[in-house]
Amino acid sequence: MPSSYNMRARARERNSVLSRPEFLSLNQPLRSGAAGGGGGGPPESRGGARRPGPIKHQTSQPSEEPVEPSKLPEEDCMLLNPSFKGIAKNSLLAIDICLSKRMGVCAYTYSSWGGCRSMVSLLAFTGHGITWIIGTILCLTRSNTLAGQEVLVNLLLALIVDVMTVAGVQRLVKRRGPWEMMPGLMDCVAMDTYSFPAAHASRAAMVSKFLLSHLVLAVPLRILLVLWAVLVGMSRVLLGKHHLTDMVCGFALGMLHFSLMETVWLSSSTCQTIISISTLSWSPFF
Repeated sequence: MPSSYNMRARARERNSVLSRPEFLSLNQPLRSGAAGGGGGGPPESRGGARRPGPIKHQTSQPSEEPVEPSKLPEEDCMLLNPSFKGIAKNSLLAIDICLSKRMGVCAYTYSSWGGCRSMVSLLAFTGHGITWIIGTILCLTRSNTLAGQEVLVNLLLALIVDVMTVAGVQRLVKRRGPWEMMPGLMDCVAMDTYSFPAAHASRAAMVSKFLLSHLVLAVPLRILLVLWAVLVGMSRVLLGKHHLTDMVCGFALGMLHFSLMETVWLSSSTCQTIISISTLSWSPFF
């Protein structure tokens, strides 16, 4: 007969929770394939085999977390704390655009001063590069004095330098006008297709300074010449072609062109040689 100790042990096993069918898998040892791929290690329970999974996942997260915080604060600082130079530049550009659009009262026929558009366009046409180049060539063909031809040849070279320089700067900057207008035919011929700097303002400043320096004019004519240069520059702003800063920089560039031509002023003999070459009457031997 079994002893009383064995009977109590069997009764304890029957009453144990782990002896129920739903908990029998906890008492079974792991198979060799599920234990980690090798048959040499000691058997582990299923609960013990699940622990390394979350541990590996936790160890892989810290390697990714330090990367994001290092970028986000720097970007936030750049967006929330812009430099004083950037704030000043954007503010000046906004003021320039606002004032230029308000001054474009002749931009279209339906604008507030649309009735004066044709007159303002005619005033702007007097400062066009093609107009001045053709007019200077005609005056050069009619001039008979050496002093007059010298002044006209240097003026023609100054006009060509002005047109080429302004066109080059405009191609580099590529700033559009305040009203996004398409350039006209004459503007395309003179390569005046962008806004900065204002070609008419540069040309008017250079021509007025040139004529004031090399022609003997009465005081009223000198005042009218300066007033003409200012009005030509303003006419392009009224037509919505340029900003105010474009006009100011155009005036400065025109004065720079005048100083350049004064530095490389061509003598009378050089001008006569250029005229002879252009008229195909130059001979190096006679």
